[in-house]
Amino acid sequence: MQILPPALSELIEALGALPGVGPRTAERYAYYLLKADRSVGHRLADASSQIHDKIAYCKKTFALIESGKELSDLYTDPSRSKQLVAVVAEPFDILALEKTGQFKGTYHVLGGLVSPIDGVGPEQLHIQELVKRVEDDEVEEIILATNASVEGESTALYIQQQLYGKSVTITRLARGLPVGVDLEYADQITLGRALEGRTQLL
Repeated sequence: MQILPPALSELIEALGALPGVGPRTAERYAYYLLKADRSVGHRLADASSQIHDKIAYCKKTFALIESGKELSDLYTDPSRSKQLVAVVAEPFDILALEKTGQFKGTYHVLGGLVSPIDGVGPEQLHIQELVKRVEDDEVEEIILATNASVEGESTALYIQQQLYGKSVTITRLARGLPVGVDLEYADQITLGRALEGRTQLL
C-alpha cells in the first residue's frame, strides 16, 4: 500500500541525498515545500537546475566563478597580492576568510583534503597547480589554511614537502581554530586571530 504520493516520496529521497540531511529532516523540508507558496519550489528548482551551467572554476585559483569567465575577480583584482596565497580545501572556505576583512592576498582551492580512507590522494587535488603558481606568480608566502583535522594536517604536510627547497615562506593558521571545526563555520574573530597569529613552517 502506498502511503505517500510518488512525487512527494521522490522529493524526500532527493533531499535525503544531501549531506547532513537525515530522513526526518528530508520529510520536513519536503512538507514545507508542499505547503509553501508555489514560487518557493519553482525558485529552488530553477536555481538547482542552473547550477552546473552557470558556475565554473577559476583556471588559476580553482575558486567558483561565473560561467564564461576564466579567472576569479579575487585573482585579477590589482589591489590584491599574488605573492601571498592562502591555500584552502574548498571554495566556501574563501568566504570565511574574506569575512575577516584582513586578508589581501589571493587564494588556491585544493578541491578537498588528502584522505586515504575516502580514496582521495594528493594527485586528485590541485597541489601541482599550486607548485606551478609559486613559480609563475613569484609567490613569497603560502598560508596553509586547511582544517585542523587529521586530513587537514596530512594535506598541509604533503604541501610542505612539495614546496621544500623553493624560495617561499610557508605559514600555517594559528591554533585559534578549534580542532574539528571546519573553516567555513568558524566565527570571524577566531579566523581573524588565526590569520594574525599564523606560524612559519619553512
